[in-house]
Amino acid sequence: MKKILLILNLALVLISANTFAQTAEQAIDSTDLKNWYHKSYEKTGIYGVGTIEALEFLKSKGLKPSTIVVGVIDSGVQTDHPDLKNNIWKNPKEIANNGKDDDQNGYIDDIYGWDFIGGKDGKDVEQDTMEATRLITKYEKLFDTDNQKTNEANRDKYPAEFKEYQRAKFVYDKEYGESQMALAQIEGQKSMIKQMIDVLTAALGDKPLTIENINAATFPQEQIKGAFLQMAQNPEIQGKNADQITKLVDEQMDEGLKYYSTKIDYMLDKVFDPRDIVGDNYSNVNEKYYGNNEVEGPDALHGTHVSGIIAAERNNKTGMDGIAGDVAKILVVRAVPDGDERDKDVANAIIYAVDNGSKVINMSFGKPFSPNKEKVWDAIKYAEKKDVLLVHAAGNDNKNVDTEFNYPTNFKDGEAKSFVNNWITVGASTRYNDNLKASFSNYGKEKVDIFAPGLEIYATVSGSKYKFLQGTSMASPVVAGCAALLWSYFPYLTAAQVKDILLKTANKSTISVTAGGESENSPELHTTFDQLSVTGGVVDAYKAVKYAYENYPPQKGKKK
Repeated sequence: MKKILLILNLALVLISANTFAQTAEQAIDSTDLKNWYHKSYEKTGIYGVGTIEALEFLKSKGLKPSTIVVGVIDSGVQTDHPDLKNNIWKNPKEIANNGKDDDQNGYIDDIYGWDFIGGKDGKDVEQDTMEATRLITKYEKLFDTDNQKTNEANRDKYPAEFKEYQRAKFVYDKEYGESQMALAQIEGQKSMIKQMIDVLTAALGDKPLTIENINAATFPQEQIKGAFLQMAQNPEIQGKNADQITKLVDEQMDEGLKYYSTKIDYMLDKVFDPRDIVGDNYSNVNEKYYGNNEVEGPDALHGTHVSGIIAAERNNKTGMDGIAGDVAKILVVRAVPDGDERDKDVANAIIYAVDNGSKVINMSFGKPFSPNKEKVWDAIKYAEKKDVLLVHAAGNDNKNVDTEFNYPTNFKDGEAKSFVNNWITVGASTRYNDNLKASFSNYGKEKVDIFAPGLEIYATVSGSKYKFLQGTSMASPVVAGCAALLWSYFPYLTAAQVKDILLKTANKSTISVTAGGESENSPELHTTFDQLSVTGGVVDAYKAVKYAYENYPPQKGKKK
């Protein structure tokens, strides 16, 4: 899930130029760019969520909000970030740092939440393997030994396991090969961009390296000029000089090199196993009480970004505004490492968030294998029973999740109908109407419910900073934030009703799109945007609260 989010934000501009193609009608300044996903579709034509219009409507009706707790299951969150610290949930029944389980929930000193990938000694898991790696390690000794007769006998004896092993091996080999290739490509791109900047700088002489000066100049190599102008659409590049751009390129490319090196050294390493840090009995999927109370972890960039989209403090003249920043409190549950999250941790994270008062839970993670999916399904059913809404990112592989495996999911294997009514799967949209589907976003007419802004999203990150990131990981908290805002003003709604309202009020589009082409199960598809999800549209907070007011009036708390 983090592949698109943490690396190559700059290189993506060069590789997928169509995604960032900007028309004159859509050009906006940097301040507006940081807030584009809050914009009103009705007023601007941009598929934002209408945050300000929603709040103004609610205020005009004299409605008062109630506080709503949003669980964020992620890599960790910087709880003292200046734009988040006032909107972090604090356990009212726990006394900080007294070494006691004051609320007797099984988790000692869980002030801001819990870390299910940490140990009692305070150490935390940062890297973990992919689920495909873990499955290969588990099944190789059954199906790929030196004894061919043993292999054949076991394949006949365990056909379902062998089929899963084959699928895991295919994914593993593909990921390993692509990672090696990516490392070489990034090194080449790094050199290419440096040469491009050197050529442009030399040609301009004393003139600064700006879009205006580049546009006005003539170069022997026009393709270099075109590549730079395309790259300059990246919001992190705008306004920077040559030295600053070079430094940014190095930083972005180094992130990519680090990611793929880590992937080979840890995620795809069949020997590496960090579970001794946690200290649990990993084979016992029913075990609940393990981990620690340190919820930030060693790399909280992703979880902090997600949390800011939902609940960064509004109107404090700091950084950016969260969609539900006036009403939401973030309960942090750390369960997502660099690598694939584990089913046992996901199930426990959902249950913990539910038991501690979360009404909405955001889950910006996913994987193609889930060996203990039944345990996660039990947790999902538990959340439904407790009337908690689960919001999940669709994934960043440009694949059709109707035909591809993508866990966790609200669909049991082979079934065409969701087994719960409290789950929303979210794809990523853009601010470009002619490229409304983010190029990386998964899709599915049956299993993706709705799209939401997920490209060029500016929000909080660790280190008390802010950053533009992209991915369905950003789109999911947009929907979670809209749900929290809606529910805080209409607290008598059920989770199923909140879902229904958000889906009914989506802004539909029939713009032509191209999707897929990444695998045999997701062939390239030329269709219209409305065919990529259940709703065929993008979430709209303003329309949602207006619909709720008109159809679920506050006076009665029920539908007319």
